[in-house]
Amino acid sequence: MFNSNNLLSPFVCLNSRFWPFYISINLLLVVISFVLYISNKLSVSYVLLSTLILFTLILLWWRDVIRERIIGFHTSKLELSFRFGILWFIASEVFFFISFFWAFYDSSLAPSVDIGLSWPPIGVAPLRVYSVPLLNTVILLSSGVTVTWSHHALINNFYSSSIYSLFITVVLGIYFLSIQYEEYVESSFSIADGVYGSTFFIRTGFHGIHVIVGTSMLFYTLVHIGLAKLTYNHHFIFEASAWYWHFVDVVWLFLFISIYWWGRL
Repeated sequence: MFNSNNLLSPFVCLNSRFWPFYISINLLLVVISFVLYISNKLSVSYVLLSTLILFTLILLWWRDVIRERIIGFHTSKLELSFRFGILWFIASEVFFFISFFWAFYDSSLAPSVDIGLSWPPIGVAPLRVYSVPLLNTVILLSSGVTVTWSHHALINNFYSSSIYSLFITVVLGIYFLSIQYEEYVESSFSIADGVYGSTFFIRTGFHGIHVIVGTSMLFYTLVHIGLAKLTYNHHFIFEASAWYWHFVDVVWLFLFISIYWWGRL
């Protein structure tokens, strides 16, 4: 519900908006259900259900934001605050991954006696660099090109080109996830294989979760471009999705260099 003072303010003044609260509570439930799942106290169905609810709440929140833009409540100052918000969110994600990289380099640069004073640890066969990891790198870099192409096409009012290139980006994201899953299945080690397995699966796993989120954001954007709800001068949701996707690409490059290439030297 909007206040009557909206027309006098460069920002949207709301009497009530509970989506952030609902999403925060559900995100906590996702974490709790996942911890109980890996502790063999809950089935994976609870994790999937809580994750599905989380995505539904996020999509409903985005729906309301798009409606606000269509009504005309998105001023230049408000859109600027949106951009700062997504940039700070990506910055927090950067520090989130820094902690995992820190754990990896702390263990790999000074391997302990428990893992044979070597990295990779004795008995662990690392994955080949120039196979699946290199293919996934090419896929993500290609998706970064296609999402940029789609963005510029939208800015220049080439809606069909924007839709086609964004569709390719979504397909590449799904293809990346399928190959990552096959890599997990065929891996000779697991998350229980000491510090090497835990750092590998935690970093690549959380990156995979971010790929899922980014692919969902791009698919949601694709649907709204198809419905003509995004225009060349009002498409912040596309910009936010593209920035997030480029962040995912950059993180993967660091993962590829550190885990797959440098980690097996």
